[in-house]
Amino acid sequence: MDFQLLGPFEARHEGRPALAGVRRQERLLLAVLLLDAGRAVPVDRLVELLWQGRPPGSARGTVHTYIGRLRAALGPSGLRLTTYDDGYRIERDEHRVDTGEFTGLMDRAAAAGDPAHRVELHDQALALWRGPLLDGLADEPLRGRLGSVLAQLRLTALERRAEDLLDMGKHHRVVADLLPELRKRPPRERLVAAQMTALYRCGRAAEALDLYQETRTALVSELGLEPGPDLRELQARMLAADPRLDRPPGPVYAVRVREVWLPWNTSGHPALEFCNTYAGWGSPSRPGSDWLTRYASLAVWAGHLGLADDPVVDRLLAEAERHPGPADEVLGEARALRAALYACLSGFSGADPNGAATFKTVAAVAEEAARHAEFTRGPDGLGRWNITPAAGLRLPLLAAAHSAATLLASPQVHTLRICPGKDCGWLFLDESGRRRWCSLGTCGARRPAP
Repeated sequence: MDFQLLGPFEARHEGRPALAGVRRQERLLLAVLLLDAGRAVPVDRLVELLWQGRPPGSARGTVHTYIGRLRAALGPSGLRLTTYDDGYRIERDEHRVDTGEFTGLMDRAAAAGDPAHRVELHDQALALWRGPLLDGLADEPLRGRLGSVLAQLRLTALERRAEDLLDMGKHHRVVADLLPELRKRPPRERLVAAQMTALYRCGRAAEALDLYQETRTALVSELGLEPGPDLRELQARMLAADPRLDRPPGPVYAVRVREVWLPWNTSGHPALEFCNTYAGWGSPSRPGSDWLTRYASLAVWAGHLGLADDPVVDRLLAEAERHPGPADEVLGEARALRAALYACLSGFSGADPNGAATFKTVAAVAEEAARHAEFTRGPDGLGRWNITPAAGLRLPLLAAAHSAATLLASPQVHTLRICPGKDCGWLFLDESGRRRWCSLGTCGARRPAP
């Protein structure tokens, strides 16, 4: 079944409305149980919520009657409503509940490293809201008790989405999207800060400063509080025309491929470039420090390095869109392989004498890659090993492992070096034996090689 609680309460089974004949109070009981789907809700709590602290003497018996009616009405549609100690529980099964989908998307957004991917996930999460929680079924006090956490999560999504859009230079979208939220009182200072920054970058500094004054007036009159230090500092920077406000932070050492940021090529070997998708091993907080932030980054990287043809990358991106869960699992495996490979290769450079201990981890994935490898003829007439498209979403992961195995089996691996530049640590090959720094000019500029 499909349950929608974020807005007017609706339930559908196979596309058809499923609440015909279910009374208002029974619907409210069903909604309360759905908000805790998979967990038992004690009868006493159900009584307290349904009658908001003023239950009749027959309340417990009435709840049992409502449960029986819900079972009769929705049981044939596959809803399992079970008794658990002194309470009731709706089993999750295969039902879709928009509140659960919303929190799941928020969890995925919190774990995502790429701003564009986070915006996509927050867009999907916010699109589930068709109005206030249980609109028309619960009054405002009850809605506050049932959905305060969800309401706070929604505001968090708006804030983080706006900040990510600002980081991506899309300030015009922020200006348009936040206007309805800023009319609510008292205002959320983090949203106000995002809107002020967006207005400023759109050349509307006067409007940004007016928004600050409006916010200050509302906070003082309604809460007796002055704006917080972050908002006050933002106003001061605008009055001083701080040039840093005009531009968002951008990734460092970046190249844009298929709307995905990737690091510059520096090493001369795909296996090393795979390790170098983490830029600045000494400072992961730098903008763009980790490039392997979503499955799209992995697939596009494989195409960029010639490990997959463009049509294959197109199919991988489409499949990842249809199956985000399995795609995220492959991404997690790729990140683990990357860490193991970096440690393994560091042993050859002398930076990590224990790097050989990770050889088996890399070898296990390389052996799987060998089972999916095929020998084909390239456009230049030369033969080459490729991972067959039958590997599906795992193709970029296996291609990286296959490249790693090729390097580990070659004497070339003994020419491996690690850039000693502060906040760098990228791997590169040096057959001349004279290079100290990787090909990023900023490293050598700080301390010339001898």
